[in-house]
This record gives sequence, C-alpha cells and structure tokens, in this order.
Amino acid sequence: MEAPKILLERTRLSLLRKTRAQKRAILVVLDSFALLMGYVLAHLLVVGRLPAASDAALAGMAILLVGLPLTALMGFYKSVIRFVGADMSTAAARVSAVHTIVLAGALAALAEGSQWARLSTVFLFVAFSWMASSRFFARLIMNKRVRNRESVVIYGAGRAGIRLAASLGGGSRFHPVGFIDDNPTLLKSRINGLEVFSPRDIARVIETTGATRVLIAVPSASRRSRKAIIDRLEPLAVRVQTIPDMDDVITGVSRLEDLRDVAVEDLLGRDPVPPHNDLLCQENAKRSVMVTGAGGSIGSELCRQLLEVEPTRIVLVERSEIALYSLDRELRRLAKERGLEVQLTALLADVRDRRRMREIIDVFSVDTIYHAAAYKHVPIVEHNMFEGILNNVSGTAAVADAAMQAEVGTFVLVSTDKAVSPTNVMGASKRLAELVLQAQALQSTKTRFCMVRFGNVLASSGSVVPLFREQIRSGGPVTVTHPEIIRYFMTIPEAAQLVIQAGAMASGGDVFVLDMGEPVKIVDLATKMIHLMGQSVKTDEHPGGDIEIVYTGLRPAEKLYEELLIGNNVTGTKHPRIMRANEACLEPDMMQGLILTIERLAERRDYDGMRDLMVQYVEGYLPTGQVADHLYPQRVRKVSSTVTSLNDYQQANESKRVPD
Repeated sequence: MEAPKILLERTRLSLLRKTRAQKRAILVVLDSFALLMGYVLAHLLVVGRLPAASDAALAGMAILLVGLPLTALMGFYKSVIRFVGADMSTAAARVSAVHTIVLAGALAALAEGSQWARLSTVFLFVAFSWMASSRFFARLIMNKRVRNRESVVIYGAGRAGIRLAASLGGGSRFHPVGFIDDNPTLLKSRINGLEVFSPRDIARVIETTGATRVLIAVPSASRRSRKAIIDRLEPLAVRVQTIPDMDDVITGVSRLEDLRDVAVEDLLGRDPVPPHNDLLCQENAKRSVMVTGAGGSIGSELCRQLLEVEPTRIVLVERSEIALYSLDRELRRLAKERGLEVQLTALLADVRDRRRMREIIDVFSVDTIYHAAAYKHVPIVEHNMFEGILNNVSGTAAVADAAMQAEVGTFVLVSTDKAVSPTNVMGASKRLAELVLQAQALQSTKTRFCMVRFGNVLASSGSVVPLFREQIRSGGPVTVTHPEIIRYFMTIPEAAQLVIQAGAMASGGDVFVLDMGEPVKIVDLATKMIHLMGQSVKTDEHPGGDIEIVYTGLRPAEKLYEELLIGNNVTGTKHPRIMRANEACLEPDMMQGLILTIERLAERRDYDGMRDLMVQYVEGYLPTGQVADHLYPQRVRKVSSTVTSLNDYQQANESKRVPD
C-alpha cells in the first residue's frame, strides 16, 4: 500500500514544480487523447465496431484543430486546478458541448453520417465526464497533504466564504471541514463538498471535526452583526480570524486568504456614523491645510482623511524625521494611485519654535490648522515633566499665536479625555493647552479656535490592544494594571473624521466632545482577546489554562476611569456623535502670564512650583504621590521654590517678555 502513496506524492510534487505553461500543455495533451478515445468509445457503443482509420482521422482533426482551440479561447485552460470549485462543472459542460457540436459537423460528412446524432449524444456524455472528473481528480492530487493540515470551519457560506474554502483547499496549512451560515435556506446543503450548518451547531461541529480555528467570511456584515458572531464564538476553545475587507482584496492590497486576528473594533461592535461630506470639505477643500504632529497616530490619519477631500496643499509638520519621511511617501503614493491633485510639503519643525511656525504659515498661506502635536503617553510624560508641559502647552501657544497673527481661518486642537479632572501631568498639560486656546479665542476676531476632546484610539502608539496581542502570542502573561480599570475606545479613522467635522462647526472657543460609546472594562477586553486567539485564561479555578492575567497595579498618575466633560453643560450639534461643551476658560490677560511663568519654572527646573501651578489653574487636578520625574531631586522641598502667586511671577518677568 505504501508504493502507490509514494508514487502519488512524487507525481504531485513533480506537477507542483512545473510552470503554468507546462501544466497547461500536459492538460491539452491529456484532453486530446481522452477526447479521441471518447470518440472511439462512442463508436463502439453505437455502431458496435471500431471506426475506420479515415473516419477516426477526420474526427481527430475536428477535435484537435477546431475543438481544442475554441476551448482555449473560452479560457478553460486558464483555471488554476488547485482552486477550482463548483463552477468547473458548468465550464466543463460548455466546452463538452462545443466539442460535440464540432464533432457532429464532422460526423455528418462521414459515410456513417446517419448515426451522427446518437454518436454525438454518447460523445457528449463521455467528454463531460472526462472534462469534469479529470479536473476534480487533479485538484485532489494537487491539494493532497500527507499530514498536519489544520481543520477549520468557515463562518459564512456566501461568495467570499466559498472562494475562501477553494483558496484554502489549495494550500498546505488549512483543511476546511464545513460552513456555518445564518441563512436557513442553505442549512444541510453541501457546497464544494462541505456541509452548511446552523450557528446553533457550531460547538458540536467543532467537537466532531476537531477544528481548531473559525474563519469569519462575512465582509459585508456590519460591525454590530460581526460582534454578535464573535460573541457567539468567544466562549469556544478555538482561534477566531477574519478575512480582509473586500475593498482591500479588490484593489490588491490584500489577498482573500490573508487571515488576520479579530479586530478590536469588531469586539466593540459600534458601527461608525457615515461622515457629513459637507463638514469634511467645508474648511479644507481647495485650501491650504497644516497638520502638526503629522507623523503620529492621529496626525497621520488626519492627513489621509484630508487627502480625500483634495485641499490644494497639505503642510506636514513633524519633529521625527523617520515618521515624516514615511508619511510623506505614503501620502504621495496614495495621491498618485487615486489621481488626487494635492501638493504635499513635509517640514521638520518643533511646534515650540514661534518663528518657524509663523514662517511656515505665512509662506504656505495656511487656511486651516489641525494641531495634533503632543506628548500623550501618560507614564512617559509623568517621568519627563518639563518636556511634556513645554511641548503640550508652550507648543500649542506658539502655533496658536502664529495662527492668530497670520489670520488663519480655523485652528483645531486635538485634545484628550485625560484633560478632565486629571491625575497626571499629561492630562493637566492638555487642559492647560485647552485653557490657552480658549483665551486666544476670546481675543481673536479672524481665527476660529476650537478643541476636540476624545478618549483612547485603537491601535495607536501606546494602546493596550497591540500589547495584549503580543503578550498572548508570546504565551503570556497578559498584564492589566487593575481589575476595575475601564476606558473609552474609538477607531483612528473615525476619530480623525470626527475631528475634521467638528472643526467645521466651530464658532470660536468651542470645546467639542466626541461620543465614545460605552466604556470597556480592560480585563474583559483581555479575556476576549485570549479566547479569540484560541487560548484559555489561567485562573485559580482553572489552573490548566493557557494564559494568565497579571495585575500590575496602576501606573504613576493613572486613573481607573476617564471623563469627557467638565460639568454637565453640554449641547448637541448637527452631527450625532459630536457634542459641544460649555466650560470655564482663562482670561486673555492671564494667558500670557501663564505661558511666561511655565517657561520660567521650566528654565529653573522648579518641579514643585510647576506642580503647584497646575493645581492652581487646572480644575480637578489631583496629583498622586510625589513628583515622578526621573530627574526630580530627592531632597526636602524648599519653600522659596513654590508658586504662591502668578502675579509675582508676572511682575518679576515683565521685562523679559518676548516681543511679538
């Protein structure tokens, strides 16, 4: 029994090594021989004897010189045998009919022409049997694997699922064992040899087939529908993956068989609200737009979204050379592929450089600014206090001053929910940036200043999602700071779209707050990700689990939950996901003094004084523990270093004001 198996495997490997042209040539030769033998067999069955040599030659010429070229023109030999499916039967029927018609014409001219109808009928049956069975048998040989193919269930028996099954059947990793589909008309039917089961049977199907993976092939389903599917699969001990978006498959960005782990946005299950195109275009179409922090998670997505509305120019301002280079290349490629007439200008710059900001805005006649440049990672900013505050506050003030002097139309600050009742330096610095911008709005007559506040974005730098995924792939443990910690989440594209749309609704000094949906408990998110990656959680009750969740304790200045509003004074806007908040702001005459004081405290490295300043001017700022800066001197706090009055610093530094 071993010899046939060895021969079959050698044959398969030999065929796999051949080129497409060589494989087609083999098929043509085999078809030629099989069809000629088909005519001989039909003649034996109908006439009762072998055909005369002259008759066989004429039939052979008809098949070889007419039938096969027509078959090639019909594209029959372009099919990839390893991936053929149910459509091959239809194609085989068509080409068999063509060969039969050609042969019938030849038979009518033969001496035994009176038998041509019966001969043609038998030949049609023989030709179809060969054309169909040979392809499916060849697929079986080509796709045969000796061992170690992983059994998978495909969720979705639609067009994408059927194509996925055919594609995977020709690979070396996966062996599809069945479909799951919600359509009751498909239940118990068989598609390409695979039975279609009800979602209620998924646990039984996995158990009986030994499947270790479920592949979701419903690319047109809404996020809410996908979440319902994922919730149904999450308790099962299988890995759950999805196919790429069909748009990516069609454009060639991805292949159908490029499987990926379940996206966290599918876990959240919130369908994005379609953008209002008038709001996207209002401040940007045919205008010069500048994005600071363009290389960051939000900044780069803002640039991608802006590219689609075709401003005349996008000015990319970024301090990181590699981030700026990568984004510039990406945007130029996208613009070329989509035929967009947008000028792209990549500029290395520090937003704290007032002269550089004013020069950029003037030279490129900037109409709209999206200020996304900021240090946002809570522990990093906590350990680097002055750099974080100067970048987030003084940087915002510098760009806002330059915008107001150049009479830029709209200035949008990208803020964060951590600015509300902050417990950390990052959040307090972003709230100070908001106060600075609100003060600018009170004294500006040409520039409309506004800010957009939202929570965590998925897959951004510092997000827990890629961290969890990496930890699970490494075998754990998964680290969560606290069992009760919760966060709001939004996808980066949705957040960027809403930022642009909010800016179009600004009247001056607005605080826009994005509707982030329901908060997510981080430990629940970690648990679902572990389950959907085919692992189980190791606990005291289940010591045999695969991945342990370890609680590491809250990081310096980290909160259990975030808020989006200061107070309750909030109204709706024309967009259902964007709210407008009315909050206390800083008077313009105090703003300049505040900026000078911050810069003076930073120059003196007065850690305690800077903290006192933030406590004084940021409502709800309640720092936890002592200053966490890595360079904070561990010594007794000097009374002379504290800020007791902002006016004292203003008077002391009045002569040091930098002229406009």
